[in-house]
Amino acid sequence: MRPFDFTKVTTVKDGITKKNDVSQFIAGGTNLLDLMKKNIAQPETLLDITGLSTTIKTQKTGIQIGAMVRNSALTLDKEILANYPLVAKAVLAGASPQIRNMASTGGNLLQRTRCVYFYDTELPCNKRNSGSGCSALNGNNRMSAIVGWSEDCVAVHPSDLCVALTALDATVRVTDKNQTETVIPFKDFHRLPGTTPDKDNNLPSNAIITAIEIPVNPFNKHYAYLKLRDRDSYAFALVSVAAALNIENNRIVDARIASGGVAHKPWRWLDAENFLKGKEATTANFQEAARIAAEQTKPLEHNAFKVPMLKGAIEVALQNCLTA
Repeated sequence: MRPFDFTKVTTVKDGITKKNDVSQFIAGGTNLLDLMKKNIAQPETLLDITGLSTTIKTQKTGIQIGAMVRNSALTLDKEILANYPLVAKAVLAGASPQIRNMASTGGNLLQRTRCVYFYDTELPCNKRNSGSGCSALNGNNRMSAIVGWSEDCVAVHPSDLCVALTALDATVRVTDKNQTETVIPFKDFHRLPGTTPDKDNNLPSNAIITAIEIPVNPFNKHYAYLKLRDRDSYAFALVSVAAALNIENNRIVDARIASGGVAHKPWRWLDAENFLKGKEATTANFQEAARIAAEQTKPLEHNAFKVPMLKGAIEVALQNCLTA
């Protein structure tokens, strides 16, 4: 790890003023410190933002979560547990209690991929060194994407929280270097790799996330988060599914299905959702929705097993929605 300066930031304006191309914001540091130890990230200055945006506010339109709210706080907040329980469910499936106590909500959105080739600086990786090649494409791609990948990158996004936020149509509030505040729909925040896999998201240069907002929704009764992984704790998803249903008289008014572990960004299965709308909440309809999603995948040499795993996970998650 290279030497660096450490500066405390007192306000959003202070942070934006100090931010430049050789500095990075640090919150919990649960991902950034790993990247620095591996010399993947080499900032000259770390800007400590742990004192910013630490509140959870209930609004008429939904809930606003400050970017520095710890992940563990999301699992304890009464408003989230009552009206946005899918968020808490997803957070509890991720990492360990120690990491959840450190990790920030905003930082969770910005974590880099856990692809083994990305972390091995001796091997080519387009995310680390654009144009060098993707070692995983023809290498050990067991953990890699099965949808939305390109020949330049087959990595997957590691977050569990982001899968739930995708399903719930969250938005990301940011302040850019000109002190202008904008709101980015969550579906547009993360990027597919295309030919620029080094760009994980659409956060403007030197901007800061100030809050995540979730709109009022009817998905607090029938919801589920299912995470399939190699071991029960402290492991990233092979496939995860966030599912939520709005059911009236056993008929599905609206449905949300999102996955992690399958793409460069949290992935919404929109065709499967649309199929379920207006249908009865039956096993047969859940199976058909899962089939529709599975048919849209394009597995690599070593991860075809993820396709039936995804199909089964969607079926089970939708069934679990009925018993939430």
